[in-house]
Amino acid sequence: MASNTVTSHSISSSSLNLETQLNSARETPLFYKVFGLAGAGIMLDAADVYVASAINGAMVASHFATVTQGSLFLSSGFLGLFLGSLISGYIGDFYGRKKSYQYNLLLFGAFTLLAAFAPNMITLIICRLFAATGLGAEIVTSYAVVNEFAPVKRRGHWSGLTAIIANTGAPITLLIATFVIPKFGWRSMFLLLGILAMILWFARRHFPESPRWLLTKGRTQEANAIIKQLTTRGLYDDGELEDKNKSVIHISFAKGLFIAIVAVSATLLCQYTFSTWVPTLLLKRGINIVSSIGFSAIMMLGAPIGCAIGALLVDQTGRKKLIGSAFIAVAILGFAYAYETTTVGILLNGFLLTVTLYILMATVVSIYTNELFETSHRFRGAGIANGVSKLLNVLMPSVVTIVITHFSTVFLFYGIAVIAIIAAAVIFIWGPETDDKIIK
Repeated sequence: MASNTVTSHSISSSSLNLETQLNSARETPLFYKVFGLAGAGIMLDAADVYVASAINGAMVASHFATVTQGSLFLSSGFLGLFLGSLISGYIGDFYGRKKSYQYNLLLFGAFTLLAAFAPNMITLIICRLFAATGLGAEIVTSYAVVNEFAPVKRRGHWSGLTAIIANTGAPITLLIATFVIPKFGWRSMFLLLGILAMILWFARRHFPESPRWLLTKGRTQEANAIIKQLTTRGLYDDGELEDKNKSVIHISFAKGLFIAIVAVSATLLCQYTFSTWVPTLLLKRGINIVSSIGFSAIMMLGAPIGCAIGALLVDQTGRKKLIGSAFIAVAILGFAYAYETTTVGILLNGFLLTVTLYILMATVVSIYTNELFETSHRFRGAGIANGVSKLLNVLMPSVVTIVITHFSTVFLFYGIAVIAIIAAAVIFIWGPETDDKIIK
């Protein structure tokens, strides 16, 4: 009995020592590989979500789809993202991050390529559902994996940079769509994304397992082998990292899940409602399809800028203050956008609103959500929070269709403002500060 106790204590001490090394490890080639592959995957996610808005606008304009069918197309994407988020969360926590990461791009790539040849909207909507289910794992796994491989002190920095890289996909893809869709049609964008997904899937076939997950499963030897590769450049010394005894916090799963659901849902509802429907809303204002996609692309240049601002400030101001303030800014800008009528006003206010929304993307989705959960529950927590937000977004295209068909578009921006104010209140009142903290 005593021998078993000693063995158990030794394993526990060994795991703790390895975790301490992982918390303080300087960045190495393996870390940069993880960071690059995760960033590329989440870039595809952002590119796909926002090119869907351009494709939808083009399909409606060419009469391949009605506005109602277009809303079903967008809804099927969000439903797939919802299913993918939940499934990947449970696979990631129970069977490993690597398994969750292996097949999602294969599913996305295959069905996106099939979508390019869809003969009708029913087939296209089905392809979109399966493709988005594969892609739904990306937003959960990519940010969480970077969070788990990064040293604690640099966690905000690297997660924020992941968001910057990821969200360059939106303006780049929309700029490409501006030239490609009018010349080659909307099907060409499905071909492009599908091919890129298959290339990335091949590049990620030797992606390493998360050592933090391995340690929670008692697989110390496997974790040690990976941590050795992550510590080849040594550790940050005590002067560069804060005292670990002062930076451990305990957040219950229920509390973390409540805050994560509110914060992520508010961020993505506001962002997707604005960004996804911008081309269609501009068409409603009499702007042609080429100009509307171009306007959207200019506004989406605010995406990497917002992510950069978020990544720069998040470790300086702390998570709570920056996120709460950004939600208030979204409410103000969203309300103001409802009354913009000039071209300059539409572009400028839309650009600023995009910047602010992507400050939230860089802090809420990529950093804060993953810091609210301990390793053993992280993928499930992030998966459920992202899944709920996707489920809400399944309903949004139908709501938007009703609003723009029977009422004024200004009500959409009133809705954005209200959602943002509610989220700000939740963060300021109940949100914990997780900056530099080890979550237990």
